[in-house]
Amino acid sequence: MSADVWLPIPPQEIDGLPQGPAYRFWDGEQDFPADPADCAFYVVPYMKAPEVGQRPLPAMSSLEVVQTLSAGIDHVEPALGSLPPGVRLCNARGVHEASTAELTLTLVLASLRGVPDFVRAQDRGEWLGGFRPALADKNVLIVGYGSIGSAIEDRLVPFEVARVARVARSWRTTARGPVHPIAELPALLPEADVVILCTPLNETTLGLADAGFLARMKDGALLVNVARGGVVDTGALLAELESGRLTAALDVTDPEPLPPGHRLWTAPGVLVSPHVGGPTSAFRPRAERLLADQLRRFVNREPLRNVILTTGAPTGT
Repeated sequence: MSADVWLPIPPQEIDGLPQGPAYRFWDGEQDFPADPADCAFYVVPYMKAPEVGQRPLPAMSSLEVVQTLSAGIDHVEPALGSLPPGVRLCNARGVHEASTAELTLTLVLASLRGVPDFVRAQDRGEWLGGFRPALADKNVLIVGYGSIGSAIEDRLVPFEVARVARVARSWRTTARGPVHPIAELPALLPEADVVILCTPLNETTLGLADAGFLARMKDGALLVNVARGGVVDTGALLAELESGRLTAALDVTDPEPLPPGHRLWTAPGVLVSPHVGGPTSAFRPRAERLLADQLRRFVNREPLRNVILTTGAPTGT
């Protein structure tokens, strides 16, 4: 195979890449490494602005595969209409579960146990005691029960939570119990002490956590968003935070990055982290293993992993 493969990691640093393709390193810098028209397998640069990763796509007339290094694909979807039919879009399922689940538990525990208040008190030299909520005995609702949601539940179980409820697009069963369809959210929200959002951002989840969703959450509940900022209606959340009825821990925001002076920075009861669910030391080895495996499959014409959609195919295929 003589087709080009564009990688955002230097190919000599990835063990197990198959022979055949011409590997080109491009991490989103200004100059392309070769003619985009010769690229057959494009790995989108990680943690770059959406326009960076989209920039070469219109010229990639020979493209067969777009591989993201993120679980979400919303940053490349706007450019897919410029691609020829039959291009497969694959996400990075299996790469971010550990890191995102770790951060989710960090945000939950830090928020419940008052760690942000302790840090501010330390800056003032103040010994700030008192009782705080525990995660033990809490009811937790996971909205978006895919591989990341399952990894979050793996880490919740040892903390003696009372119950975990799971929600996804449609009903199914798992070894741990049922996954409820999203239509059952109104009945599940009032029972949850902690609501964790880890759903993809798409037309059905944009603004999912709106004023009605938040109003159904019980008084004093914690909303945790490790999905995308657009899943939450920021104005509606601010109203609940500023009233003191809900608290929140947000790794993603709308807008993002959160600009100076935005009300979320100073709203009571909110912990903000700067979209750091994925970028940890766990990312690189898992990303390299995924790329080596996907490219072996590509070269050998075997089925690829994590195919989310194929351009020109009916929705849902």
